[in-house]
Amino acid sequence: MNEIIRKIEATQMKEQPPEFRVGDTVKVYAKIKEGNRERIQVFEGTVLKRQNGGNRETFTVRKTSNGIGVEKTWPLHSPNVEKVEIVRYGKVRRAKLNYLRNRVGKRAKVKERVVR
Repeated sequence: MNEIIRKIEATQMKEQPPEFRVGDTVKVYAKIKEGNRERIQVFEGTVLKRQNGGNRETFTVRKTSNGIGVEKTWPLHSPNVEKVEIVRYGKVRRAKLNYLRNRVGKRAKVKERVVR
């Protein structure tokens, strides 16, 4: 049974999943259906966490919109996620950045990592 599930999940995975880490600021291009039309909506924020692995891997992005924190969680291999674009790289020492939820303003920023 386990091998059958693994084979089915392998067909659903993206060939080139986006390379990003926790702490990076990313733009997520998500497909939105409105009636019979389909459009792409961009959600830009900091990656708080990546969970699980394989086909079930998800990531959570947080942004502040009009002074209110908004978090969204997407499956990494979902067909509704068009692409994930990295805006800037973050330097963090944790796997989950839940502490950012309690911070406001400049304190909620993540240091930038220099990529060579």
